Amino acid sequence: MSTRVLLGVVLAVYTVGWAHAQASDKIRVIEILADKDSRYKIAGEKTPEISVKAGERVLLRITARKAKSHNRDGFIHGFSLLRAKDRTKVPDWDLLLKPGTQEFAMTAPQEPGDYVVVCTVICSEDHEGMFMRFVVEP
Repeated sequence: MSTRVLLGVVLAVYTVGWAHAQASDKIRVIEILADKDSRYKIAGEKTPEISVKAGERVLLRITARKAKSHNRDGFIHGFSLLRAKDRTKVPDWDLLLKPGTQEFAMTAPQEPGDYVVVCTVICSEDHEGMFMRFVVEP
């Protein structure tokens, strides 16, 4: 094998490996609206639901609009991830939202299954309806 061919092979392997490393470093952006009607919304979806891969890195870009009546220390909504089977909180997934857009870099749980996102700030008399499904796939 000539030096030129060998160099081409090495370069090709390096390029593929570098591209794979770059792809695995990417973070997926998920846009969410915590709306004034005490509902989570995702553009283009009738019923908001988030699906992620176990351990996937995501950037939650959440826009919060003040609901009808209540807030806590300037926070107008909450965003807490619970395991659906026993309603226990997922560590590091308890966010408080102020008016406007905030970004949170998160890592999805390692355990596949069904989860639920709930609002943890009494945002209005409709607060109990502020939830959405969150699915972690293997």
